[in-house]
Amino acid sequence: MAVNFRVTAEDMIRTTGERVTNARIEILATLLKAEAALTHGEIEARLSQASGIDRVTVYRVLDWLTEQNLAHKISGDDRVWRFNVAGAASAHNHAHFKCNCCNRVICLDDLGRGFTPELPAGYTPQEIDLTIKGLCADCSPTNKTHDPRKHKVVTGRPRRAVVRS
Repeated sequence: MAVNFRVTAEDMIRTTGERVTNARIEILATLLKAEAALTHGEIEARLSQASGIDRVTVYRVLDWLTEQNLAHKISGDDRVWRFNVAGAASAHNHAHFKCNCCNRVICLDDLGRGFTPELPAGYTPQEIDLTIKGLCADCSPTNKTHDPRKHKVVTGRPRRAVVRS
């Protein structure tokens, strides 16, 4: 049976007790469909033109979803926020994996039970923000079909154009 992301998004929003709007449903459904965390621009590009949701509304809804713990934002070393649907109970206590080639970011929900770094006496952890960087399965050197030239950014730096004579 196929998952109806729009219905799931609407149900999740209803649990907050707040207003259920088309923009909130569409944006949360977009995050639910995604296989990786998305930037604001990627979310905006995935919304249908018919939805009529403008750029400012996307920003506002993403902030609202984050405040409601329906989504979380991931800071990238490229200074771009990425958004993903918040997981179950410990939405802020998980790691992320960022591909250094394609910049894809995914959540790693299983850090093991009770993962908390040892802190000095009197310190109380509230969130864990851990990013593991490397190459995803698609960009791995073992993937013979991968062409890193198709990406705009490799290892965090813009690629230079190669001039051939």
